[in-house]
Amino acid sequence: MAGFIKICGMTEARAVAAALEAGADAIGFVFASSVRQVDPVQAARLAQPARGRVPCVAVTLHPSPALIVEILREFQPDVLQTDVEDLAGLALPAGLVTLPVCRDAARAAKASGRILFEGPRSGTGQVADWSAARQLAAQRELILAGGLAPENVEEAIAQVRPFGVDVSSGVEERPGRKDPARMADFVARARAAFARLTRERQL
Repeated sequence: MAGFIKICGMTEARAVAAALEAGADAIGFVFASSVRQVDPVQAARLAQPARGRVPCVAVTLHPSPALIVEILREFQPDVLQTDVEDLAGLALPAGLVTLPVCRDAARAAKASGRILFEGPRSGTGQVADWSAARQLAAQRELILAGGLAPENVEEAIAQVRPFGVDVSSGVEERPGRKDPARMADFVARARAAFARLTRERQL
């Protein structure tokens, strides 16, 4: 299935509700240092309405073993997202789905399966290298992140032709607080762009 849409950085119940209403395919909770950071207990509470409806993703960056243990115990993520170099040093339960974050082609070569291709620094709105992302997306399932917003997601999908897209700061009314209208607009525009890609592939 192409056309996967993830909305990351949930900090409020209203954001979770709006993401589900908009039709997001997954939602993310940030456990790294960020204006969007939540603790595992808080994330578990926020995620309750989404359980069984969409995957709930734990987003980390160079996490300590203790933090991973707490996330697994309290939040019980469907997916663990972290930089590809983090994964080798983590003790994770068998069967836990991981989503390696890659910031360039060299890192992507170290990852297997689906990847998330991100800008230089997560959560800052910096756009990823779309040219490198397009080359990778032709070879594997790639979720494009970094600097996406309703205003550029259609162009990003047309250029990169990714498996999916991931947005955080681009659908906020202020840092850390999601804007339901922008979330709905992002999902609608992304769905339209993915539909155009599908039609092109069928010609």
